Amino acid sequence: MTKLSSQNIVNHIEDVFTRRGAESYLGEDVTMAQHMLQAAQSAEKSGAEDSLIVAALLHDIGHFKNEIPETALAKGKNNYHEEAGANFLEDFFPSSVVEPIRQHVSAKRYLCAVKSDYFEHLSAASVHSLNLQGGPMNEDEVREFEKNDYLEQCLKLRYWDDDGKDPERKHPPFSYYRPLIESLVKR
Repeated sequence: MTKLSSQNIVNHIEDVFTRRGAESYLGEDVTMAQHMLQAAQSAEKSGAEDSLIVAALLHDIGHFKNEIPETALAKGKNNYHEEAGANFLEDFFPSSVVEPIRQHVSAKRYLCAVKSDYFEHLSAASVHSLNLQGGPMNEDEVREFEKNDYLEQCLKLRYWDDDGKDPERKHPPFSYYRPLIESLVKR
């Protein structure tokens, strides 16, 4: 693998989308690319700031672990997709992109704990992954999560993540978001 830098990171990400985006999205009726592009589209339609649109687009990049250099995977204790993706992106993007990605699974666990109607809107595949991810947060985890500087952004990303699962929905291609991604790369 070519050494990644701020000059080639967007090319690498686009290559991953091109080669791997048609893969199934973990039991949902959409592909990985459809899911991530729909999440970005939802963020954009809601008037989100640029960093959150990019976070929505890249939030599940960690599912492509073999596309991420081993050094990124080694940064964390575990190899969960949200952590792997955030570790991979943090050298190239600001915290306003990375932290909502790092916390999007925790945001699901949080919302299941604090919003009584949130759980019933999850897809079957999302309920299954919730169980693997530790289930709803307990009271101590809720209090700790609420201290997150990016709490509001994490929760917004979670809702856009949930919204990106419609196999019939039209969305822009990756190339539409490329200039936005490039504008946020750390130089």
